[in-house]
Amino acid sequence: RKQAVQMFEKGRGYRLTAKRLGISAATVREWQKMYRVIGKGGLLAMGVKHTRYDYETKVAAAKAVVDGGMSKPEAMMRFGIASTTPL
Repeated sequence: RKQAVQMFEKGRGYRLTAKRLGISAATVREWQKMYRVIGKGGLLAMGVKHTRYDYETKVAAAKAVVDGGMSKPEAMMRFGIASTTPL
């Protein structure tokens, strides 16, 4: 992930990054989405620990997406959620 972040910071896309790192493009594409939403620190911390979100946070984020017309990445940023799974 650290090497992927370095490539993203240089403006490289997920396909080139995946090819250079020998990782599936789908995985690197998800990393790139997370990098854009939660930044370098968030992407590098992913997989280190599993964060649990309280019920109220999950409901508020889901409501913002479903009822409020907010995109999932916007809701993730606003509510501090590092994964699309809770949404």
